[in-house]
Amino acid sequence: MTETSIPFEAHIMCRSGFTQTVAGSRFPGKAVLPNRSLHKVKVGPRSVLVLFEIHAKDFGSPVVILAHGMGGCSESGYMRRIAAKLSNKGFGVVMMNHRGSGSGMGMSDILWNGGSSEDLERTVEYVVRLHPRRNILLVGFSLSGNILLKYLGEGRRVPSSVQGAFAVNPPIDLKVSSEVISRNSYGGVFNRYYLNLIQRQREALGECFPEAFNMGVEAKTIREFDEVYTAPAAGYKDADEYYRKSSSKQFFKSIQLPTRILFSRDDPFIPSEVFQNVSMNSYVDFQSIDRGGHMGYICKKPTPLGDRRWMDFSIVDWALSLCGASGKGF
Repeated sequence: MTETSIPFEAHIMCRSGFTQTVAGSRFPGKAVLPNRSLHKVKVGPRSVLVLFEIHAKDFGSPVVILAHGMGGCSESGYMRRIAAKLSNKGFGVVMMNHRGSGSGMGMSDILWNGGSSEDLERTVEYVVRLHPRRNILLVGFSLSGNILLKYLGEGRRVPSSVQGAFAVNPPIDLKVSSEVISRNSYGGVFNRYYLNLIQRQREALGECFPEAFNMGVEAKTIREFDEVYTAPAAGYKDADEYYRKSSSKQFFKSIQLPTRILFSRDDPFIPSEVFQNVSMNSYVDFQSIDRGGHMGYICKKPTPLGDRRWMDFSIVDWALSLCGASGKGF
């Protein structure tokens, strides 16, 4: 079975990109995870990432690294659901928390951003050292999808054990997506949602690292947050420089690893026009569908995995297609 054998058909109650996005976020679903091991990866003098690993029963099985989107963490609903489904198919799974996120909140003196490809690189290298004889797959959601594509195409050494990558709804032009979410009519809803999540991360950072960079003023939009915190904290001149250097669309043509991009043309944060005139090579499999919103993909009929989460099915089916029907070994 391949992903394209079951085309996406939106649920009758979620016909717009807005409703798909809200439904996917507000109704995350439940997932029971096996016991997990905790790992800490040092990525800076005062910065540590926290990873959670679900071990495969077969120690020769591939490992899938999952990286969450903006405001999320390893415990986000989509992370838990997909980790459980991959584990049930025999994969090992590593659930990554970016700097200042999830269980790593307060363990880094700076928050992550859309250009944090070095942190992803160190995570991949750490997992390779843990499992030197196992193949690895990479999955990045939303902002981590941009980081993943940047990591693959900007000239870093990608370990040979990395067999494939999957980016879900990546905002490949950060400036455009920032402007959309900050200024469109529905922006207030999503701005409040994401800024509230980020504010919790900032408060934990300030308590643990009172000497760390403090933006001093409250941001009302994602664009303002990137101007007063993200850019200066990460060493960029301003938000425009951060967007320009971190947007992954400029790196597509250099990707040398089988990479799938899943995108919905009604994504409320990412105009479909950003993918036009982007140079892609044969390694990049760009799959664009009409409906699905931003990481919604709530479908009309249950998938073979037993629910209506087509995004989950698409990722699991892609992983199985790379690894063979059993999901064990290559």
